Amino acid sequence: MTVRIFISTLLMLILFGCAKVELFEKVVFTPNQQWSNSFQPAIEFDIQDTTSMYRLYFTIRHADAYAFNNIWIKLYSKLPGDSIERQERYEIPLATEKRWLGSGMGDVYDHRVLLYKDPVKFSKKGLYTLRLEQDMRVDPLEYVFNVGIRIEKVN
Repeated sequence: MTVRIFISTLLMLILFGCAKVELFEKVVFTPNQQWSNSFQPAIEFDIQDTTSMYRLYFTIRHADAYAFNNIWIKLYSKLPGDSIERQERYEIPLATEKRWLGSGMGDVYDHRVLLYKDPVKFSKKGLYTLRLEQDMRVDPLEYVFNVGIRIEKVN
């Protein structure tokens, strides 16, 4: 029985290992495990394929001691060769009344939250910049370990 499970697991790893997953992910650690309004990490990524569609995610890791069931963020975006920064505001749900929505181990929880319902298309080739700002009434937000952006190409 154990050999069968091992062989099945090995075959799955080989099959999934051959699949091409095109993605970009960057995580930025917050100073002193707190996210203050003044700490606004900028994440740069290069897009060369303007014909494909992409899914954008906000990622966050926090402790069980995080005091809220959501987080409000501002996402600033700048296109290649453009000096104008576009701003969007999001409410990111992190918990229900009974449990955290992300995956957890011990007292640490990870969330990957889709920012746009539909996949997006990048119109220009080049270097894009996304800047994250926490937009909560409390400053700093304690027990936030890191935040980031994940971009997956839709096949």
